[in-house]
Amino acid sequence: MAAPFTISSDLKSPRVAANLAGAARPWLLVAGGFHRKGGMDEANAALATYLADRGDPVHLVAHEVEASLAARPGVEVYPVAKPAGSYFLGEWILAARGRRVARALSAKAPAARVIVNGGNCNWPDVNWVHSVHHAWPPSDDGAPAWFRIKRRFERSLARRHERVALHSARIMIANSEKTRRDLIALLGIPERKIFTCYLGCDPEAGPVTDEQRARARARLGVAPERRLAIFVGALGYDLNKGFDTLCAAWRRLCALREWDVDLVAAGGGRGLAGWRDLVRLEGLAKRVTMVGFSEQVPELLAAADLLVSPVRYEAYGLNAHEALSRGVPALVSASAGIAERYPDELSDLILQDPENVDELVERLLGWRARSAEYAQRTEPFGERLRARTWDDMACDIVQLIESHPQRDELQG
Repeated sequence: MAAPFTISSDLKSPRVAANLAGAARPWLLVAGGFHRKGGMDEANAALATYLADRGDPVHLVAHEVEASLAARPGVEVYPVAKPAGSYFLGEWILAARGRRVARALSAKAPAARVIVNGGNCNWPDVNWVHSVHHAWPPSDDGAPAWFRIKRRFERSLARRHERVALHSARIMIANSEKTRRDLIALLGIPERKIFTCYLGCDPEAGPVTDEQRARARARLGVAPERRLAIFVGALGYDLNKGFDTLCAAWRRLCALREWDVDLVAAGGGRGLAGWRDLVRLEGLAKRVTMVGFSEQVPELLAAADLLVSPVRYEAYGLNAHEALSRGVPALVSASAGIAERYPDELSDLILQDPENVDELVERLLGWRARSAEYAQRTEPFGERLRARTWDDMACDIVQLIESHPQRDELQG
């Protein structure tokens, strides 16, 4: 259970007072999570860690913060509960507490900078946009009626909060040019307020070694001679990650004698049991392994020959980024932000229509016919991605923010 939230005592504690009395500018980051489990939470953790490494006071309002980060000197955590485990209810509390901490911190340290994510908290400073709800199409055909009603209600509120928060922000940081374009076209944000900053990666990430590959495959029970593709994404009633398209393509491919590729799908959600039933009923249980939610994605990547991500919407696509940085080719939708970074020589790994099963089958067959060539062609791109670390990303963000002073600083 989260600790009680008492902002007055938190900000008046001797430790916080000492931090605020220092010369360094304090930072407040409001986000769902700060940890290394993947996605936007990993990017948030990287930025918070970079600021702590600089010796700046760092204040985090979140549902979850990695223990090693929370224990760092100068880091203060304001935990936010999720009532009944509900992210929807937790979002309201996160937004309210984020604003309360921001008001109190700014009153004590006017130079403090506040960074929020999208519509999660309305504060007129910096908004780091990880996704755009206005660009996210509904993909819940076939879901139970109660889920469709609930999702439309939640989507309407999310878009309302997003519009208010983004229009109040002084500057915005987009994780891709796609995100930047969506902010301009769908929300009318002035171009001058938006800056693109690509994500980084773990500096220790490198091409998968033969030893890592053998060990990972042994744990998964995959024979050395078999080809293996992986899918990483939520498997709820929402079909945004495109697993329905992939399942349909896999059923068709497995009917071909020459198709010797197995699939591992990692992801949790309300729809997982239904997907497992479908895989069994389609006779694909020996060719498709549903592992559920997994924190062992690096190991899955070590075992894989290909990552497949036929998403309908993806502001960036960190799963593909991580695969490529490990030397694993990634087949992604053109609708994913990372696709804009693909070099011309990898354009045949970009799926133009995530709804088109025929196209996905064709792309997968093309990859299988020249899998060694694809792996070789991926190496230079993966090397370029590895060259940009999480610290490089965080440094760019901090320099960008510090080059855009607050209104009070401008007036002073």
